Order: sequence, then structure tokens, then C-alpha cells
Amino acid sequence: MAGLYFEELEPGLTIEHGVTRTVTETDNLLFTTLTMNVQPLHLDSEFAKDSIYGERIVNSVFTLGVVVGIPVQETTLGTTLGNLGFEEIAFPAPVLIGDTIRVETVILSRRESKSRPDTGVVRFEHRGINQNGKLVCKVQRSGLMLKKPAEITAS
Repeated sequence: MAGLYFEELEPGLTIEHGVTRTVTETDNLLFTTLTMNVQPLHLDSEFAKDSIYGERIVNSVFTLGVVVGIPVQETTLGTTLGNLGFEEIAFPAPVLIGDTIRVETVILSRRESKSRPDTGVVRFEHRGINQNGKLVCKVQRSGLMLKKPAEITAS
């Protein structure tokens, strides 16, 4: 598996993910309409040009999905049992169509599960940064992570 196990997710570990994502017109249009968000800031150029942004901005829930999704391959692919919660989600700057997002992940803390001896709870912080180095999303989340299986630990 590409993901890391509980024991490998040491607090303080920082991962700068190599995968980046340029947000397209199609991304914003499809995500916004599929989720029934009719906010004109995302869909209506004429409306948005008179906003404080001067143009359409990308749906923040799409941004959150990208910022949490990019790290999966290097952090939790095949080694998680799921998200337990999202905390402190912030969007300090808007994402615009055409922006390219990169992500950094920091492991904030970890603890062994009280009810499942083969798992632990890890707190992650993901930071989405655009092509200009501006922070566009910061989110903390908790994940239920598998511990290394005995056959891997013994090797």
C-alpha cells in the first residue's frame, strides 16, 4: 500500500505532496451544479464581476475536496478506515478558475484507539497553496488509521 500506517505518522512529520491540480471551468461548473449550489459567485460571470473578487470564485467545498484528496496516495491509501471528523476549516483566500493548488500535510498528533487495538487516531493538517504561494485552504481532520500488521512489523 502507498499509505502510511499509524506508527509511521509521527507528530511533526511534514509532507509536501508532489501532485498538483489546476482547477478548471468544468470542475467548478460540474461540482457546483451537482451539489445544487446555485450561488452566482460560482456560476454567473456578470454577477461575479461586480463582487469584491471581480470574477467568479471556485466553490470552496470543491477546494476542500482537492486539498484533502491530493494527500491520499502518500498518507492514507489503503491504511485508513475513514475520516472521523473535520475541524477548523478555513479559506483565507479564494481559488480562481485556472489556479493550481499544491498541498502540504503536517501530522499534528496521534493516539492509540481505546476500542480497536489494531488502530489509532491521527490528526492531520492539510494546507492548500496556490501557484503564487498564497494559502487558500487549511483544514484539520482526524482519521482512524491501521497499525502495521504483525507480519510487516516482524520484517
